[in-house]
Amino acid sequence: MPPDDPDERARLRVDAETTLILREAFHKIDANYRGDHYGLYDYARAVMSKIVPLDHFYVGFFHGANRVRYPYGYDGGMYTDPASHIYGPHGQAAWLLKHRQTYRMQYDGGAALNAGVASGDTSRASADAVTTPLFRRGRTGEPVVFGMMSMQSYRPHTFDDNSVRAFEWLADLVARVLTTEAENVDALRRLPADAAGVPPLVTADHVVEFLSSRVADVRQRAQDALAKPDADALREALRRIVTDCQQLQSDLVELTLNIDNGPEERFRSLTAAEQGVAVLLGSDLPNERIARELGVSPHTVKTHVRNILAKYRMSGRAAVAEDVRKHLAR
Repeated sequence: MPPDDPDERARLRVDAETTLILREAFHKIDANYRGDHYGLYDYARAVMSKIVPLDHFYVGFFHGANRVRYPYGYDGGMYTDPASHIYGPHGQAAWLLKHRQTYRMQYDGGAALNAGVASGDTSRASADAVTTPLFRRGRTGEPVVFGMMSMQSYRPHTFDDNSVRAFEWLADLVARVLTTEAENVDALRRLPADAAGVPPLVTADHVVEFLSSRVADVRQRAQDALAKPDADALREALRRIVTDCQQLQSDLVELTLNIDNGPEERFRSLTAAEQGVAVLLGSDLPNERIARELGVSPHTVKTHVRNILAKYRMSGRAAVAEDVRKHLAR
């Protein structure tokens, strides 16, 4: 019989040992990992490893129309390089966006998991997997899937209901930390453009400055390591350099998430015929030349150009051409 207390009904149903682990995780994340995304993901993996044995763990974020960027991955005791993949209509990413709930391998025997891009040790197939969506609030307050967190095992029947509930709770905590940071940045960006301390949108110059500064830090660590007097000290210095490089890779992938997606979104709003015209607009061709290239009438091209300008909401074809070039160069 269900409890009468609403708070009791909403309480997470996990065992006592798991509760203690998650309670400690809540306080440590709140105290130590706000603003440190790499450390946050690494700690989340370590927390789940206390609850259930896992072989593969990753965090991914949806970017643009059909891409997932993975700033953090861990497989078989080693960190994996950050990656970026286009996802198709039948893989796990599409499943999460459609169903908006946790994916468990037992739902479909791994069909969605295996239909996507392989991750981790690609020479071995995962025998159990749990992937949960990360949610944030949309513009009208509705929950929007912006990423996913996954744990996988090369042994079957690894993840029971207790570990899945704990994983969902932890993923929700990670999502709330990331969402709060993003909302704070967005609040600052809504201030007047000349206000001090407003974070700028990411440009190529920002990426170059970020990389230059962080690589300089790693290089300095390497130079300092050369002067270490003994093998143990040198080994520890090299370990820290490896960690620095892993974090740099992860941070760089996340930095790309803040790059303006407008050119891609505007281009994908066009019909296939309009996209063909837009590509030639990007080469600054006049309507008559576009008509000859596409084998259509100048009147048809003129209609497509008018529709493109209306969808882009820009002042003229030169501005549209520049925007199209930005998309094609991505």
